[in-house]
Amino acid sequence: MSDKRTLKVAVLGCGAVGSQVVRLLTEQSDDLTARVGVPVELVGVGVRRLDAPRDVDLPDGLLTTDVAGLVARADVDLVVEVIGGIEPARTLILSALDNGASVVTANKALLAEDGPTLFEAAEKAERDLYYEAAVAGAIPILRPLRESLAGDKVTRVLGIVNGTTNFILDKMDSSGAGFSEALEEAQELGYAEADPTADVEGFDAAAKAAILASLAFHSRVTAADVYREGISDVTAADVASARDMGSVVKLLAICELRPGPNGDQVAARVHPAMIPRTHPLASVREAFNAVFVESEAAGQLMFYGPGAGGAPTASAVLGDLVTVARNRLAGTRGMGESAYADRAVQPMGETRTRYHVAIDVDDRAGVLAAVANAFADHDVSIQTVRQEGRGADAQLVVVSHAAPDAALAATVEQLRSMDIVREVTSVMRVEGGDE
Repeated sequence: MSDKRTLKVAVLGCGAVGSQVVRLLTEQSDDLTARVGVPVELVGVGVRRLDAPRDVDLPDGLLTTDVAGLVARADVDLVVEVIGGIEPARTLILSALDNGASVVTANKALLAEDGPTLFEAAEKAERDLYYEAAVAGAIPILRPLRESLAGDKVTRVLGIVNGTTNFILDKMDSSGAGFSEALEEAQELGYAEADPTADVEGFDAAAKAAILASLAFHSRVTAADVYREGISDVTAADVASARDMGSVVKLLAICELRPGPNGDQVAARVHPAMIPRTHPLASVREAFNAVFVESEAAGQLMFYGPGAGGAPTASAVLGDLVTVARNRLAGTRGMGESAYADRAVQPMGETRTRYHVAIDVDDRAGVLAAVANAFADHDVSIQTVRQEGRGADAQLVVVSHAAPDAALAATVEQLRSMDIVREVTSVMRVEGGDE
């Protein structure tokens, strides 16, 4: 490849991200030539409809609905996939690799569901498959995990990886708004889709958690392995209670190594949690993302920036494109899948967590002892307990020490069955601070 005069690129998709990729390829062509070493030529943009409105002006002849034909072209050196979803993206990526092209993708859903198939196809074809843009937009997090920390042992990755949910929870915290009100504002400002299910129910974050866990712990983790809870049940009262504790509610993607019966296991989960306002992630506002990494030698690292949007995501795509292009010219490949550790995924019930539980109770003697006994019945230690209100408004707020999640869930179920408990009004996990 070193004598090749032009490197030819095909882009699949011309939506919010794809249009920005095309714009950067066009506007920065001279800089890209200098960085790569040869001109980078955009030879085709695969789309579903030719007449769809787009945010970029394209030269005549670049748009095509024959996407399968585009990726099968023998002269295409590199394919950028920003269609999203499972199909036809999977088939198109596999076809591109089979026809000798390297691939850059931002497709978190596909990587989290069927990454091994793609990595195996890239290995067989002796081509690159890069995917920095699949997690946290412009934030460079996958490359540091794959390369900068390759000589270290990562033990925990804790992140805010969905801008929509962070905007909603931040608005609830700063204004006292309820979930529906904050979601409506997010939709009006373009932070949330008309159908926000993938974001607010945690599916988007779970896919990203699977990718982070796979890379950090050198084991295959799929989205189905990630425990998932969304934020639609988070109330203004939950947020206010967190504030009273000096905490804030965030939707967290948590990937960590936990002791298992036969060595370390991977625990991967996505759920809303209270974290102290002193924690670095607590200050992440609006639609920004941040990822907090802990490793044995480097210690604690944090990566912060815009986690979504066409231009930020396109920035990550172009970074991968330059790297892959340089590899093609040098006749080399970057690192492929690293799954040598092959660690088991720890079930959520065995993962140690902490709970914040708000309980409406009868205001009479013996209530506190009975509630404490319910925790003791499941070997769950109480860290703090406080009573709020009197009479019909009496409420106990209990924060536990770390215990297996199944034991904490069983404790809550027992509380709900007790005569002295009118209602368990809130259950939320707690992260940060002492276990």
